[in-house]
Amino acid sequence: MNERFGIPEIVSAGIGTALFVVLTTVQIPIGIPNTYLQPRMAILAFVAAVFGPTVGAVTGLLGHVLGDAVFYGSVSWSWVVPEAVVGIGIGIFAFRFAVMEGRFVSVGKIVLFNLVQIVANAAAWILVAPILDIIIYEEPLSKVFVQGLFAFLGNIIIIGVLATILLAAYSKAVGGSQELQKED
Repeated sequence: MNERFGIPEIVSAGIGTALFVVLTTVQIPIGIPNTYLQPRMAILAFVAAVFGPTVGAVTGLLGHVLGDAVFYGSVSWSWVVPEAVVGIGIGIFAFRFAVMEGRFVSVGKIVLFNLVQIVANAAAWILVAPILDIIIYEEPLSKVFVQGLFAFLGNIIIIGVLATILLAAYSKAVGGSQELQKED
């Protein structure tokens, strides 16, 4: 894969990160300590699906670090890396989703996107986050794997609904247009 990283990608990473940070405080409790439904994951999935793994990784890493630092005063490092894993996992398949070409609206692309996001979230929240919680914070196994499971479930729901809607609407709107065109 020949991923470029130019001005559009830098701007997209910046906007994605800013939106991710702003949405940090939007959290819907699910009954598990420190685990919430977070709409910011839809932004992460959107930028990764449109602009690829580098933009997804930057948005997840910087968005989580800045969001934690600004709103909570400390950073949960064991949950920063999984955000990047989700961004990278979804972003690797960006070319297959064909969002910018206007083809994401097909059932096949939407199903593929959701299968990819489920696998990326499973790797991030069922494996990476709990392992890092154990290594970095010496958290008990039973606690971190329950949190990871519920973070996984919450994220696949948020991304499956919100990001799918955002991607379909955006894909339909851009419909293959990569540049602004002068009107006659």
